[in-house]
Amino acid sequence: MLMHLEVRRQKKVKKYYLAHSFRRGGKVKKLRVFLGDDLGRLELAEKRREAEARLLSRVSARALTPDPFETVLKPEELEEVTALEAKGKLNVIHLSEDDWRKFTEAFTYDTNAIEGSTISSNEVTEILEKDKWPDKPKKDISETYGVAKAIEFVRKTREHVSLPLVLELHRMVFENSKPFAGKLRKPGVEVAVMNSLGEVVHRGAPSTQLRSLLQELAKWYEKNKRKYPPLVLAAVVHNQFENIHPFQDGNGRVGRLLLNNILLKHGLPPVNIEMRNRQEYYAALQAYEKHYNLRPTLDLLLKEYRALKKRLNK
Repeated sequence: MLMHLEVRRQKKVKKYYLAHSFRRGGKVKKLRVFLGDDLGRLELAEKRREAEARLLSRVSARALTPDPFETVLKPEELEEVTALEAKGKLNVIHLSEDDWRKFTEAFTYDTNAIEGSTISSNEVTEILEKDKWPDKPKKDISETYGVAKAIEFVRKTREHVSLPLVLELHRMVFENSKPFAGKLRKPGVEVAVMNSLGEVVHRGAPSTQLRSLLQELAKWYEKNKRKYPPLVLAAVVHNQFENIHPFQDGNGRVGRLLLNNILLKHGLPPVNIEMRNRQEYYAALQAYEKHYNLRPTLDLLLKEYRALKKRLNK
């Protein structure tokens, strides 16, 4: 990996940076590490050696974050998704208030259960409809209320994708259960997701890049929101958000809320990733992270739409 020294003059001061340029999504990007001001030859060499390891770590971690500007979807696959939407096969957007109640309770149970909540489906109903609390951890009860509140929020907000929206969704869900609710990971707080064998299956983006990556994702969405079918937009934003992993905890729930927000803004119905399909969901995320393959996510969303129709028609 080639690194180069950059010298910038600011009035009478020389500022030194170690930089590395690389290509992402057809564009040249650059990462820099500030070395210091007015450094002598020996001090500059020492600072450079120290910075090389830090820059190498940032570049390596950046490479683990898939490029949201590239998805492996063939033209015919895009046409297939577009046709499904055009034929109204997903058209259950005109939900009654009773339908919304059923969806909210189902989504709240499943999205929290995927992340380890101890609240059962029946207990979710008791909490949301009767304010009746089970003998379960208070944080699980709090997050039950939080997710339901966030669902109501995405029904009404006009915002599609933005950094403030992401922060608000996280704050809303976790304001009574996590001290870092609504706050991105602090510098130096890095995350890794491990499987049951203790193997790292995913690393979040470096904490120093979270804000810029989320803003970059929002720009991608704005640029492409009329280019791709809504289902594709929602899947890309959700999967890329999970790869960035901007929060210390709670990324899955915010990502699934963000997914639904995009669907609703494009006139599609909300979707619920069921607890029973958790492993399929994880496999879809892995397919996107490792191979930019969006097809497993789309297949799962279509499967969940069919299940939702059955549940609402009961």
